[in-house]
Amino acid sequence: MKFGIFGSDYQLDKKNQVRRVFEHLRKLGTSVWIESDFYLYLKEHLNYQPEIDGIIDNDHFDIDVALSIGGDGTFLRTAAIIGQKNIPILGINTGRLGFLADVSPVEIEDTLSEIFKKHYKVEERSILQLRTDKPTENNNNYALNEIAIQKRDTSSMIKIRVCINDEFLTDYWADGLIIATPTGSTAYSMSVDGPIIVPQAKNIVLSPIAPHSLNVRPLIIPDDSSLSLEVESRNSNFLVAIDGRSEVFSSGTKFAIQKAFFTSKVIKRYNHTFYKTLREKLMWGVDSRI
Repeated sequence: MKFGIFGSDYQLDKKNQVRRVFEHLRKLGTSVWIESDFYLYLKEHLNYQPEIDGIIDNDHFDIDVALSIGGDGTFLRTAAIIGQKNIPILGINTGRLGFLADVSPVEIEDTLSEIFKKHYKVEERSILQLRTDKPTENNNNYALNEIAIQKRDTSSMIKIRVCINDEFLTDYWADGLIIATPTGSTAYSMSVDGPIIVPQAKNIVLSPIAPHSLNVRPLIIPDDSSLSLEVESRNSNFLVAIDGRSEVFSSGTKFAIQKAFFTSKVIKRYNHTFYKTLREKLMWGVDSRI
């Protein structure tokens, strides 16, 4: 089995957790490849050179499983690199909350052994695709979590005109608008009081950011819907963030958003369920007095 290791910058106290991943993969007799930037970071900043079989330094690679070591941000970056390759991704959490990267450090060895024995489940997560009428600098217009349209460097609101399946919905006067997948419902969308949606639901959620009208609320629509948006800003430009990758656009730019034709494959242990994750990560049912 061929594993590809992806990661980002870490604090020094994460070195032991990273080392355990590489050492256990070697113990299992797997083929280990590593993303070039992550390998350079381990070598230069953590003074650690793991034993590997190769470096992943371009888009032309073939692995059986991708391991994302970090938090949910690292997982999103890994998913963007994997793209349409149909490679399942496991998230090992060395960050904070971790809805996507939900394997804790104490579970590292057991989880890797289960994957080596092919004892795991794969969840397919929907992806959003963004298209625009103007050239973009970002070559990856796909989002596993969300596409967020936001005001930029000004106190003035922006106006976002939204149509669903060519039918006018409303003009959002707000600081921004988040268009999220079910996976992204526990990310940025949740922070602005958007609803939590189970990953298997076939929905998209529109969550306004600080809307001017109090009667504007998050809206859940079927994921086979097509969205068209036009954004106006007094500041003449605004931001569009695709899973946190931001780009500036000029006022009047038009966008189209719909579900992509491919999905992201997320590896889960059999004892890891979405409801269990909600209870643990959001501390549901915990009495703070105890």
